[in-house]
Amino acid sequence: MTEDVAEMPLHENTSSNASGEEIPADAVPVPRLLEPHLGQTALLLDIDGTLLDLAPTPREVWVPPGLADTLNRLLLRTSGALALVSGRSLNDIDLIFAPAQFSAVGGHGAEMRIMTEGETVAINAPAMDQELKRRLAAIARLSPGILLEDKGYSLALHYRLAPHAEDAIFAAVALIRADLPDAPIEVLPGKCVCEIKHTGFTKATGVRELMTREPFRSRRPIFIGDDVTDESVFAIMPELGGRAFSVGRRAEGVDGHFDAPRDVREWLARLLDDEAAS
Repeated sequence: MTEDVAEMPLHENTSSNASGEEIPADAVPVPRLLEPHLGQTALLLDIDGTLLDLAPTPREVWVPPGLADTLNRLLLRTSGALALVSGRSLNDIDLIFAPAQFSAVGGHGAEMRIMTEGETVAINAPAMDQELKRRLAAIARLSPGILLEDKGYSLALHYRLAPHAEDAIFAAVALIRADLPDAPIEVLPGKCVCEIKHTGFTKATGVRELMTREPFRSRRPIFIGDDVTDESVFAIMPELGGRAFSVGRRAEGVDGHFDAPRDVREWLARLLDDEAAS
């Protein structure tokens, strides 16, 4: 394992050293011993804001040169135990990484695919009511720049191009929910997005199901995510014997954090170098 891996901008949420002295969390790099043994590890990776830099619109994200190759090599080193965990649909994930395909939990846990099995599995995820979708979709007319994204199992209102509309969007959603108090939906606030999905599934329920199946079963998961929607997965890592890392912020309950997606990409590439050198 190379020495400079420990110097990368991945920080452990530690507040004291061996002598009990207080140390700022941002100043503490993750120790080299934290580097995983890939043969015993499952790598679970969020996409937007974690692997890929955020873009003005969901369609403008792009895969930097070398990332797909890194993921494919890690896929081999982990014997297939690498999966993408996203709010995007599996079809959307495949379009972004084409021609590569990976195991994935999509739609915030609504669907799952394990490449060794080769089939998409819906995890008890009912489709959102069409009339409700139409009412929510009408919110996009509040302002130019609000982008509507129908993910099938959820509906997202992106306002990165219309940040002034944030309060109006959430207020409109709240009015619809008040009008339909029994509707089984929940609101997921994200980075310049308001997403509405059916209740009963989350990224955490999808990851739990994924970890019961080969080749993920009996491995120690490492999950990396950046957004509020990733917090349900952060919370279950201890019970799965795994570790959680956030990106861009030090989220509650995580073992450490990366400063930006580029640091996640560099760390993943270093894992291959370190494994080859060990």
